[in-house]
Amino acid sequence: MIQRSHLYSFICAALLTSGLAAVQPVHAQNYASGLTVNLPEPNSAALGFAPRVERSPYVGAGSRFDLMPLYIYEGKRLFLDVNRVGVKLLDEPTQRIDLLVERRLEGFPLTKAPASLAGMAIRDTSVDVGLSYSIRQPWGQLKAEVVRDSNSTHQGTEARLGYAKEWRSGALTWRPSLSVAWRSAKLNDYYYGVRASEATATRAAYEPGAGLEARVGVHATYEVSKHWSLLTGVSATVLGNGVKNSPIVDQRVLPSYYLGAVYDFGPHDSEWIGTSSPTYFKVLYGQAAADGCHLIKILTAQCLSTAKVNPTSISAVQIGRPFIQNFNGLPIDVVGYVGLAQHNDSGLQPNGLQVDLFMKAFYSGFPWQDRVKTRLGMGMGVSMAQRVPYIEVSSQAAQGEQTSRLLNYLEPSIDVSLGDLIGSRSLKDTYIGLGVSHRSGIFKESRLLGNVNGGSNYIYTYLETVY
Repeated sequence: MIQRSHLYSFICAALLTSGLAAVQPVHAQNYASGLTVNLPEPNSAALGFAPRVERSPYVGAGSRFDLMPLYIYEGKRLFLDVNRVGVKLLDEPTQRIDLLVERRLEGFPLTKAPASLAGMAIRDTSVDVGLSYSIRQPWGQLKAEVVRDSNSTHQGTEARLGYAKEWRSGALTWRPSLSVAWRSAKLNDYYYGVRASEATATRAAYEPGAGLEARVGVHATYEVSKHWSLLTGVSATVLGNGVKNSPIVDQRVLPSYYLGAVYDFGPHDSEWIGTSSPTYFKVLYGQAAADGCHLIKILTAQCLSTAKVNPTSISAVQIGRPFIQNFNGLPIDVVGYVGLAQHNDSGLQPNGLQVDLFMKAFYSGFPWQDRVKTRLGMGMGVSMAQRVPYIEVSSQAAQGEQTSRLLNYLEPSIDVSLGDLIGSRSLKDTYIGLGVSHRSGIFKESRLLGNVNGGSNYIYTYLETVY
């Protein structure tokens, strides 16, 4: 029988493992999302969530609730930071240069759009690419960034200059910050302009043109324990005159508040980059679950059926490295994975690729481990699809809902040692099992995930070996 304390620890580790989650260096701040993740260990792994309330600039839109999942990873060369991912071209104690891709979290309200925007084309989030340069000195951090639209959404450019200074008092760290951004005419016109075809008797055609935008904020981190920290912050964005004078804008100062929590797994260098660390190699094949066969039903074995009408499938390869072994002295290992999947949409739409980045906790403390090693796993992270899978397109269309290429990723699984099953010592670390590839939008509450209420499930079988 599984000891309750072990099972509880596994559940906590499973819930807290996220898409290659780790903490930015102490002097890091994400100006794009307005969040500051500021934990004590520069090279530690963490997972968190930060509910945020922000004032919408649009007439009649009021305030908007946004759940920000903190997907963060800090590697030697790569990083993932809330709504951006990138490569560190230079990383020194006093300066850093990043090449980055970020999701711009601007646009019309996707739910409960106000009457002021009726008849206008949706202004959606975009994917921008850019460069970031930061200087870190005792007097504070100075950061300059330039980003540009990469997928022809707004076709504009933004240049930012920001300053932040950090103070620490016991368990509390707080950081005031100030930034100014120059926004191109195309960027402002897309999000705050009114096209001639959208003009009405009460809404004139309008082009804000290029202009400046400022943001001031105060952010704090409080270490509740060795691993748990609370995050909070308040900021205000001040729109430029051109934007403020738009007929669809009624607020110049946009306040924002967030309160969140993160779990810090601690330093991971020796486990993650150690030359003796094993490599996990996994291949899988799965089919889309039947309509109504959602994740809870699959996990409780109430529904294990695959789709019979318009069936689609998925094939994938995943490579992982151990992140934490024997978590808190328990039979729990945490492994970081990167996966590449191929969707076979059976001619219903063109096939597409999918990249998954996630952390996965494995529990192996069952009483029969000496005879047949068994692992219960739960992975969590992010999934980016080349094109939205057909199963998501069709189900969302039936509900009149939007789709998103970027979604939250969950991967529960159970497997056993193939070597133990057939009595082969050489296959002791080769596992055969069942799992679920699950994409979801966190119940329509996250702007980062496209405010999607839905997703997809693929029930799969797999073979994984450890080298």
